[in-house]
Amino acid sequence: MRLLISAFLLCFASLLVAQQTEVVDFLKVEAVLIPNVSESSIEGSVRYTFKVLQETDSLYLDAKNMKVLANPSHVKTVASTDRIWLLGDFTKGKEYTAAFTYKAFPRQTLYFVGEQLWTQGQGKYTSHWLPSIDDMNDKIEFDLTLASPKNKTVIANGVLKQTYSENELTYWQWDMQQPMSSYLVAFAIGPFKKREIKSKSSIPIALYISEGDTAKWEPTYRYSKEIFNFLEAEIGVPYPWQNYKQVPVKDFLYAGMENTTATFFSEAFVVDSIAFNDRNYINVNAHELAHQWFGNLVTETEGTHHWLHEGFATYYALLAEKEIFGDAYYYWKLYQSAEQLKAMSDDGKGESLLDPKASSLTFYEKGAWALHMLKEIIGKRQFQQAVKNYLTKYAFKNVTTDNFLDEVKAVTAVDISQWEKDWLQQTAFKAAQAYESLKKNDAMLHFFEVTSLRDAPFAEKKVALSQALQSDNEYVGQEVVYQLANESVSEALLLYQKALQSDNLYIRQAVALTMEEIPPSLQASFENLLNDPSYSTQEAALYRLWSAVPERRAFYLDTMKGVLGFQDRNVRQLWLALALLTEGYQEANKRNFLEELKGYTAPEFAFEVRERAFGYVYELGLFDEDTLEHLVNASVHHNWRFRNSARSILKEVLRDPVLKAKITGMWDFFSEAEKKSVQSLEKAE
Repeated sequence: MRLLISAFLLCFASLLVAQQTEVVDFLKVEAVLIPNVSESSIEGSVRYTFKVLQETDSLYLDAKNMKVLANPSHVKTVASTDRIWLLGDFTKGKEYTAAFTYKAFPRQTLYFVGEQLWTQGQGKYTSHWLPSIDDMNDKIEFDLTLASPKNKTVIANGVLKQTYSENELTYWQWDMQQPMSSYLVAFAIGPFKKREIKSKSSIPIALYISEGDTAKWEPTYRYSKEIFNFLEAEIGVPYPWQNYKQVPVKDFLYAGMENTTATFFSEAFVVDSIAFNDRNYINVNAHELAHQWFGNLVTETEGTHHWLHEGFATYYALLAEKEIFGDAYYYWKLYQSAEQLKAMSDDGKGESLLDPKASSLTFYEKGAWALHMLKEIIGKRQFQQAVKNYLTKYAFKNVTTDNFLDEVKAVTAVDISQWEKDWLQQTAFKAAQAYESLKKNDAMLHFFEVTSLRDAPFAEKKVALSQALQSDNEYVGQEVVYQLANESVSEALLLYQKALQSDNLYIRQAVALTMEEIPPSLQASFENLLNDPSYSTQEAALYRLWSAVPERRAFYLDTMKGVLGFQDRNVRQLWLALALLTEGYQEANKRNFLEELKGYTAPEFAFEVRERAFGYVYELGLFDEDTLEHLVNASVHHNWRFRNSARSILKEVLRDPVLKAKITGMWDFFSEAEKKSVQSLEKAE
């Protein structure tokens, strides 16, 4: 039998990969799912409804390394390494159902992180935990029921229909009404609390947060209702789903993910009112919400058209920020992305917006620029009408760039062929066009006037810089401070005084970030930065004051001893490092300070906390068996950025014979993945 199955798979696999969507339309998936935390697995009872478009005897579901446990239906199932095959005599035009139970041990996409479980399908990876269709051209209605411990909350796509208890578990039954691509199916389980608001159009909006972070609800979700109302009005098409939910999760892979009706985002954006000033959720909030239209309602047919997702979401997020923070902020953000795109283009690395292998910078930022320029060319009213027609015509369907362009051309007589060449097809970034657009904003025009002084002698520009500091434009003020960094402090003293006395938080922050020398006449003003409502400013000011004024180190440490900072505890970890280095400071408590700092490397902390802690432990030479064990563990973490950072430090650690010997002595305690990680770094030497 095994030989027959293998022969079948060889005969049909290559044929069906390209033709599946032409042969069958999967209509609905009903799944009852039971995750198992102790073994990092998931079991499911699933039922599929599908319509056959062409007569066939075999169909497949993408399913990575899954085992079929039972099959009560008339449709036979055969599992291979990456698919579950459905076998039978399927007649064109007829609907069928197939049902089976399965089990999987997902290596990715479903993550078991402490008290939380969450999924991240990104593109085509849902098939690691749920038999589904990787091809985003097949849109399906997914109705999930999730089992969880009674003390946990479950969030998934759609509306919660009911909860019920069975075998010491609580089952959460969710219902979708419209179809979506498989990569947008998602769930999260954890100790979450919920608050609910409603949009102007009466859409329920659920705002979740972990139990320990409920004091941060308001600043984390500040402006959420305003963002929703603005986007619905600006886009001109009603929000297309039943409700909307937002959930911050631990150790997330990205800033956020726009699962249909349920955005998951990094808990790094869970902030208090001070952190809000530097690291708020507003842009990610608006970006992921915009995807509910651009990406979820209308979905690209292939990667060539990925900008229809990311470019639109980035652009509409900028418009939402413009509504909240004003025109100057909008143009400043465009300027920042233009600088990045120009640098990439000048290095000969520019990319066409229609290149399916383009970078995120191209899809996101160049895509947003393309839309900004298109609106300028054809006019706001025509642009809005084209977008509305595009979304309405292709709702719950898949789209190409030509589909959007056809709707643009239908509402305007303006020839956009040159725009297509410049912004969609060419690899070079049109910096001159971007610059001319930016100059239409008075704040940016003033900024450019000040940047033109960068190479001028200080004596010639001193008066102009002083006048610029009096401007209400914070970007101009920051530019002045950055130019002062190239001058002697004694010459620029009066301008530094003016900057430190500014009412603008970010102008003062620029001083904290750039001023290397603190003269006595500025010391008191600089010390006031320790009380600024910015954890970035506080961190920079604490380090610079501790370095520049050693006789007052104890005072600075006493002033900042209770401050944690951002979610990664940036201020607290710096404080611990400086407290350990300060002779005579709380000597009786230094053992506690040391253990606290090293303890932040442990797996129970978020990777952002751990990454910062590893940096301090490495720089201060504090590695011991516990922190080395944590470092090896971090080198196989699911978050690739953190994993690479940990591997970089581990590579250096392995060059130290003493530390390497300690790792060797703990070898039997490491997992196979951890052993392979260490061995791969040793071989690389």
